[in-house]
Amino acid sequence: MLIESPVFRDSRGSFTEMWNRRQLGELGIDADFVQDNLSISGFLTLRGLHYQVLNAQGKLVRVVRGEIFDVIVDLRRSSPVFGRSFTIRLSGDGGPALWIPAGFAHGFLALTDDTIVQYKVTDYWAPQVERTLLWNDPALGIQWPLPTGTSPTLSQKDAAGALLADAETYS
Repeated sequence: MLIESPVFRDSRGSFTEMWNRRQLGELGIDADFVQDNLSISGFLTLRGLHYQVLNAQGKLVRVVRGEIFDVIVDLRRSSPVFGRSFTIRLSGDGGPALWIPAGFAHGFLALTDDTIVQYKVTDYWAPQVERTLLWNDPALGIQWPLPTGTSPTLSQKDAAGALLADAETYS
């Protein structure tokens, strides 16, 4: 779900509410955020596709600076769209935040240098139950906007992600 927040601009710059519990409640989102994360990424850095098999996290993702190609994959076996990916470009120019409920893998590709992404999560990071879905698994059908002949910058963990067919998923 995309969540729009008003951006107030004047000669000094701009002001935006990053999140508002009442606004989320009006949208049917009852999220208790327990941790804020901030990542800074260079051009064509790919982070993900991450999820936790236990302690599943809902995430509210917002780009503070730059632009990303954001990807979520439904890993809920009971969902009619299990295994399907959804993509959107998000930018730090006052654009919307993205609400990702628990049960999805999440990742993004930085489309600008020094991209800053802030995300609030509903459960604590638990590295022992964190999993990574392989970013370029053909079964996901993700069309990453990479220039021809280039590869993203990846961590070792992200480069060794599991195929959807082999991945731990949710009920």
